[in-house]
Amino acid sequence: MCKNLLTDKTLTQCTIYFKYYLHQALVKGGFGDDYLKWLDIWRDNIKMGLTTWAEISDLPNSRSDCHAWGASPNIEFFRTVLGIDSYAPGFRKIKIEPHLGDLSNVSGEMPHPNGKVAVAYAFDKDKWKIKIVLPEKTSGILVWKMKKYQLKAGENLLVI
Repeated sequence: MCKNLLTDKTLTQCTIYFKYYLHQALVKGGFGDDYLKWLDIWRDNIKMGLTTWAEISDLPNSRSDCHAWGASPNIEFFRTVLGIDSYAPGFRKIKIEPHLGDLSNVSGEMPHPNGKVAVAYAFDKDKWKIKIVLPEKTSGILVWKMKKYQLKAGENLLVI
């Protein structure tokens, strides 16, 4: 049912701004591994030579060349693809639940009140090598294929 949000053209289609909420709903609906496939409108922005995101999806007929609401992929790369998200008030705990899609080697880091969170995922010889670094005084969990792994502050290495 959730996937119908992408295919049912009788529904009002989301603007670039509202795709942020659509994508969040699809991730919660279990389709997060498809996230990178949903970015065609942003790819079209780049093809047009825009250096900031347009406000609306009707690029050929009207546009705004400087609209922050269209920048949701900037945060969703970290939250959806790399899976870094808050798991307690004040980011005291961290939940790592990546949606890598077809990616086999990706990494990134983001600031945290206690330092930084860094993740690296590499698929090698039929195994995932996962490195997660949490800041001091911070714990968390990794959710991988519906299984939970406890994470501690500092470096966490997993081979799954």
